[in-house]
Amino acid sequence: MLLIGDDWAEDHHDVEVQDETGRKLAAANLPEGVAGIARLHELVARHGGESLDPGEVVVGIETDRGSWVQALIASGYQVYAINPRQVARFKERYASSGAKSDKGDAHALADMVRIDRGQLRPVAGDSDAGQAVKVVARAHQTLIWERTRTFQRLRSTLREYFPGALAAYADLALTSTDAMELLVKAPVPAAAAKLTRTQITAVLARHRRHNRDASVLRQEFVQDMRRGVRGSRRRSWSRRRAEASP
Repeated sequence: MLLIGDDWAEDHHDVEVQDETGRKLAAANLPEGVAGIARLHELVARHGGESLDPGEVVVGIETDRGSWVQALIASGYQVYAINPRQVARFKERYASSGAKSDKGDAHALADMVRIDRGQLRPVAGDSDAGQAVKVVARAHQTLIWERTRTFQRLRSTLREYFPGALAAYADLALTSTDAMELLVKAPVPAAAAKLTRTQITAVLARHRRHNRDASVLRQEFVQDMRRGVRGSRRRSWSRRRAEASP
């Protein structure tokens, strides 16, 4: 289960994600709208694991209205509307400052849905509007979850078999289309080391990465291949030595 405190303003949301023990997993400032909801789904997918069900995501927020709240409900999350006065009293009860702070309120809201959920009011979706967007919202959420999990698996695989790619694409972001195009062209270290500066520059230019130096990426690929060759030779030598031992 994930517990989320969402302190909202007109143009952004400060959120904190906790696990069931109250351990802080993440905090973020999200823009209002579809882009912000997408980033929230990414946070949930990143920290919720492969088997998380949408109903195991609990959100505390100081409003029960608006498209953001409806999108959360349509995604299957449990959403609790919490009066700001309740948040202030909760912070006093746990001896934290009563002063207004977006990050502090997001933390308190997450704590409240973890500790006092039985005393809070769940938000019911608008039957007409909620149902109208439910299918689209669920599809949006599912695609983001699957994309995030797929890239987590890709990152894990690259860390084991092609670490140079992670270093080379650190500034591009592994989810970017240019990084994906380069990986398709060269999915293994040996193929990446054969990419020319011209080939890499052409890919970066197609994706408007004019500020990136293709020679730096190529150097990462070459060094990674050399590290792999040296490691392979050491493993081969160790294996032959072990076989020769009585």
